Amino acid sequence: MENVSPKKIYLTPLPYSKSALQPYISEETLHYHHDLHHAAYVNRLDELIEGTPFAAMSLCDIIRHSDGAVFNNAAQVWNHTFYFSQLAPSPKRAPEGVLLEAIKQEFGGVEELVRTMTSHAMQLFGSGWVWLSANNKGQLYIEARSNAGTPLVDDLHPLIAIDVWEHAYYIDHRNARAKGIEALWKVLDWSVAEARYCKALDEKRCRAREQRAESCL
Repeated sequence: MENVSPKKIYLTPLPYSKSALQPYISEETLHYHHDLHHAAYVNRLDELIEGTPFAAMSLCDIIRHSDGAVFNNAAQVWNHTFYFSQLAPSPKRAPEGVLLEAIKQEFGGVEELVRTMTSHAMQLFGSGWVWLSANNKGQLYIEARSNAGTPLVDDLHPLIAIDVWEHAYYIDHRNARAKGIEALWKVLDWSVAEARYCKALDEKRCRAREQRAESCL
């Protein structure tokens, strides 16, 4: 058997307390969503990759080179870490700078972007994710992906994620998906999306914000 170096996948702690996003996202929802669902993906992935070449890879490389159960759990680990990191108790309520310019160019404005992403989330059958992503040229894309789907496999730079799995909203809103999505926008921190966009562009004027951006590059 090939000798591989173990590299355990860890559950990333929330960057805020579980009560910090109330009244929009409850402490109970964050407990189940992060401490149970997210943790389950982490634990299952560790089990699946133990003793395999995947154990020596970064999480992003696992996603890009796997399929089946390994891909599903790896993608869900990354997707959820990304999702939780975009939320904040006192978020920046609107984008500005180069991201705002790109949103106006592609969608006409922030309101239309929010409407379009929400529409994609409402129309997605079953579970999945809706993403705002950018390519290396800064062009923006909105797309819905089923189950564990992630833009990483297409070398896009995710900026915003809407979790359309029921565990993201069912405790607070039961089957009212629209209310769960509306609540998400209330705690979405646009400064995180700005930092992610600037990192995708690799522009000097944006680099002061890079420390807040997650990246697999």
